Order: sequence, then structure tokens, then C-alpha cells
Amino acid sequence: MKKVFVIFLFTICVTTSFSQTEKISFNLDSNRNFWQKFTYDLGNMAGGMGYAYTRPLHWEKKQFANFGYVAAGTAALYTVDDDIDNWVKGWSGSTPRWLVNYGNDIGSPNNNYKLTGAVYLVGLFTDDPKLRRTGVLLISSASAAGLLQQVSKRIIGRARPRIDVGKDKFDPFHIDRVFNYDSFPSGHVMLGFTNAYAIAKQFDNPWIKAGLYTVGSIPGLSRIIDRFHWVSDVVFSTAISIFIVEAIDRFLDTKYDEKYNSVKKEKKVAWDLQVTPRTFGISMNF
Repeated sequence: MKKVFVIFLFTICVTTSFSQTEKISFNLDSNRNFWQKFTYDLGNMAGGMGYAYTRPLHWEKKQFANFGYVAAGTAALYTVDDDIDNWVKGWSGSTPRWLVNYGNDIGSPNNNYKLTGAVYLVGLFTDDPKLRRTGVLLISSASAAGLLQQVSKRIIGRARPRIDVGKDKFDPFHIDRVFNYDSFPSGHVMLGFTNAYAIAKQFDNPWIKAGLYTVGSIPGLSRIIDRFHWVSDVVFSTAISIFIVEAIDRFLDTKYDEKYNSVKKEKKVAWDLQVTPRTFGISMNF
């Protein structure tokens, strides 16, 4: 009887030990897989930023033409920046303050990375490859846009509308941040529209896309109303946001199997510059 009891006890101990070993092995494999995905994504975030910055070196005729349209549109708006600023001052007081505050808040770096980080972490922890890829696109696009605008505004040093020295006042190449001369380009606009444009890629429905683009345009409107930026700053920053997201998205196509939508449509959003003797504008076709 004692022998049977000893054998039974030994069997329980071995079985328990084996089960615990398998559980530990499983957790180690799971943690290792999680860490591999995380480090892989971090590498792609950095790689996406580098890819976006080097794209102009590989541009062809079409890309240079698109950038030429943006530059021409920005230059055209530059000529009427003062007029538009004076016009906005006439009705800005009647704009709902909650809407302006939303635009200012959602375009701030802190709130931006709370949103983009949350999207990525949800995708990572739920093991959703599409959402995880979207988070990588959001973070890398926002980081690329944020770094670019920080460097650019210090080099250009354009005066903000609110200091009332005019649209053509510049203090270039200042290393220390001078807030009143940080107008071009707009960081709030680039972060806000980058998020909207990247998230819109999740959807095929053109009305959802248009709605997201509209929401993403609120930071630009807010910055114009509060006279932090000229309209030319906002338009140029929006266009650069699109360029950055498209470049990084193309880079991520080579790194991830999962795209946003299972069927990839050939038709994409097209932005066209329209200039006539009496009008100027940018149209979006999708």
C-alpha cells in the first residue's frame, strides 16, 4: 500500500511539474513573440521616417509636378495672406469656442501621441495586424511631420499673424525658439491632418473619408482663427502631411502582409490645384 501511495504521489509531482514547465514555456514563447513584434514595429517606424525624408531623391516627373502645384498654390495664397487674415478677424469672434479649442488641443503633440500610441497599443495587445499597422503608420507619420516642421520653422522664422507685423516678416535661422516667429509650417496642422489622413485609409467609404478629412482640417481652421498661422501655412502643411503619409504607407507595404482593406482599389485620392483669373482652390477627387 505504501509503494502504491509513493508511486501515486510521484506521478502527481511529475505531472504537475510537466504542466508547469509547459505553461512557463508557453509564456516565454508568447512574451518573446510579443517583444519581437514590438521591436519590429519600432524599426519600421524609424525606417518609415527615413523613407519619407529620402523620397524627394527618387521623385520622377509626376511627383515634381505635384510638388510644383503645391508650391504654386502656397505662393498664390501668400499674396493674399494679409487680406484673408483681416477677413477672418471680422467673423472669428462668432465661431464656437469649443470648436476652436478642439482644433488647438487635438493638434498638440501630447494629445497626438496619446491617440496614436493608444491605437498602436490596442493593435499590439489584441494582435490585430491591421490596427497594429495603422498605429505604426500614425506614429511614424506624426514623428516625421513633427520633426520636419520643428526644423523648418526655425530655419524659415516666419512671423505669426497675431504680432501684426505683416505676412512678409521673417527672422530666419534662429536656434533658440522664438514663438512669435514660428509660423511656417504649422505643427498643429501637420499632426492633426496626418492622423485624419492615415485613419481614413482604414475605410473604403468616400463619405467616411471626407468626414475624417473635415475633422482633420479643424486644427488648421483653429490656428487661422486664433491668428497663430497664415492660410498659406495651413495649406502647405496639409499637403506635406499627405506626402508624408503616402510615402510611409508605401514603405510599410513592403514590411507588413496586412493592408487596411482586403481589396486594394486602383483609384486613390487625387488633389488638384485649380487656378482661374478670379478663383483659387484645391479640389479633392476620390
